[in-house]
Amino acid sequence: MKRLIWSNLAAQLAEQISLAAIPLVAVLAFGAGAGETGVLQTAQTLPFLLLALPAGLLADRLSRTRLMVSGEALRTVSLLCIAALIFYGGASLPLLGALGMVGACGTVLYSVVAPALVPAYVPTARLAVANSRLELARTIAFASGPVLAGVMVGANAFWIAAALSAIAVVLLSGLREPERQKMAKRRVREEIAEGARFVFQHPLLRPVFVTQLVFTMAFFALQAIFVPYAVQSLGLSASEVGWVLGCYGGGMVLGAIAAPRIARALSFGTMVIVGPICGFLASILLVLTLWAPSGVLAAAAFFLFGAGPILWVISTTTLRQTVTPAALLGRVSAINIMSYGARPIGALLGTLVAVSWGPGISLAVAAAGFFVQLCVIAASPAARLVQQPA
Repeated sequence: MKRLIWSNLAAQLAEQISLAAIPLVAVLAFGAGAGETGVLQTAQTLPFLLLALPAGLLADRLSRTRLMVSGEALRTVSLLCIAALIFYGGASLPLLGALGMVGACGTVLYSVVAPALVPAYVPTARLAVANSRLELARTIAFASGPVLAGVMVGANAFWIAAALSAIAVVLLSGLREPERQKMAKRRVREEIAEGARFVFQHPLLRPVFVTQLVFTMAFFALQAIFVPYAVQSLGLSASEVGWVLGCYGGGMVLGAIAAPRIARALSFGTMVIVGPICGFLASILLVLTLWAPSGVLAAAAFFLFGAGPILWVISTTTLRQTVTPAALLGRVSAINIMSYGARPIGALLGTLVAVSWGPGISLAVAAAGFFVQLCVIAASPAARLVQQPA
């Protein structure tokens, strides 16, 4: 389990550095605006929509550790290519988008397989603690990755990200997966449909999926336009943008550290709903920057985006692992990751609205989305759970 946690830290650091560095390079080196950065954001997130379900099926059929190694190796190669292109002066916006998409394919494999692998190492009663530790590693990456990207704008950011991704490959290569019963192969469509039916017919998992789908769309609508908005409207420098985005990870770190204590103080259902509440409040703070342009308000908003939703991730991952049969974990995890497919949709929506009506309307539309996701989960039976399901 320790190898999985450390590999998660290295892999997430690599991802967060590249996610922040690509739009910064686009804005500072190529003068990209909201439209161009939105397209880049869409390219980096499209694989979540296209590859999540096939990755989930592979995770239930094949060695999960080998799949994670393959995905992380793919990301390493894409990061090395970006770094070399920038270093030798051959980079362009289309190449940044294409290589960002290739790296995201590796991210999808890692993201689908990791939650399905945890129950193989951890008993049910310890799942929440194990998920908290994994998320703590991820949150450290979210806190430091954008800051590092802001400080090391250019090829250096991608060299460092590639090195971290390679470290994750080495750690995962030494991970020994426990034996599990092989599933009988059927038609691909039947196997994928089985996982989808389980999620969409489950009274607890269905509203969790819808909430995460809407949250993801709204959050990436914001992210698609935030960097140019922060530079051009809030007057922030590259390093200041990095620090603001780093507050997201800072909130996640504090939330992950406090998660076990909060879980003991609150009911399980309250843990689930805290994240959507914080997401809505954070979106309101960003809307306020239209009247009071302030990096401090933006930083507070991103802190809330991290601190509350990390409790959501821990509690809903534990819920999913608890109520899902082992043979379905890969596909059910993939359905969850598929909600991240709303990333390109949200990024495209935020971009179109910003280009057509300005960033202010884009921020307001995103805030409306955060209100919808809060209403969905608040009305669901998941919000009324007293404790983790047996």
